[in-house]
Amino acid sequence: MLDSRRIAVTGAGGYIGSRVVREFLDAGADVVAIDDLSGHQISTFSNAQFVELDIRDEERLETALSDVDVVCHLAAISGIPDCESDPDRAFSVNVQGTENLAWYCRKHGIPLAFASSMAVIGEPVEFPIGAEHPRDPVSLYGLTKKMNEDDIHDLARSAFPAHLFLTANLYGTHEFGREEVTKQTVINIFVRRALDDEPLTVHRPGTQTFDFIHVKDVARAYRHSVSALLDEDNGAADIPLASGEQLSVTDVAELIQRVCQEERGYEPAIEYVEDPRESQPTGPDFTVDTATARERLGFETEHTVEETVRRALQQGES
Repeated sequence: MLDSRRIAVTGAGGYIGSRVVREFLDAGADVVAIDDLSGHQISTFSNAQFVELDIRDEERLETALSDVDVVCHLAAISGIPDCESDPDRAFSVNVQGTENLAWYCRKHGIPLAFASSMAVIGEPVEFPIGAEHPRDPVSLYGLTKKMNEDDIHDLARSAFPAHLFLTANLYGTHEFGREEVTKQTVINIFVRRALDDEPLTVHRPGTQTFDFIHVKDVARAYRHSVSALLDEDNGAADIPLASGEQLSVTDVAELIQRVCQEERGYEPAIEYVEDPRESQPTGPDFTVDTATARERLGFETEHTVEETVRRALQQGES
């Protein structure tokens, strides 16, 4: 039970973090919501203690975490473009900030749930993609997450339990209070363009294939994780977090095109353009191990891409 627990969530104002906060509040937990408000979508947290804080500030971070039972660490410069536009900040926030969190957990034996990323993998060479897949990131973002993994594994050993989520590609929206929280992910972008009857622009070759998981499912995984971590032995475990729903970018565009025709009576065009990013996997396979999360956490996804797209197009909202 989480209703007697005090849980810290860093990156609480973000796309995933705000939904994680909602999950724990709904479970009756006492939540410390931490965010520096630099890239937030949510800044008001009713029923949670909000701390405006940069995780690079080690002294203030220790004060904010002084009486928590578990830390869920989602604060980061997320995504390839943002990291590449300011690499020094990406390194200091993602690497040094995460080291501050992990070092605190080590000193005090506090469990940690951490948001890693499939970006640590680079171009997949083994399927299904599992926890032990070789790391060969092709972007700075992926490199910072790989460094995070190494740090947490080293610091958690014999000191605190940790889950590191290799999170697949996100989609979907959610609500926090009266605010809709979203992110510019490929499915969300395509839905918005379909609603506006604009072309769905696919970066060539279009065979780029990913596992897609809804943001609400990801947030529920953190709830499962915290419940498990409170009873686990010390040491870090990598856990792929995926739905098993594998689609290419062309598959996504064609699905949205079809559902838009069925629900709204028109069919947005699909246009192929050159990909401005060179650091993207291009393979036609992205099968991910979903058994580890199911067996270790009792976690199953609840949302599908088509169901989410159809509801969004019916309601006229992305």
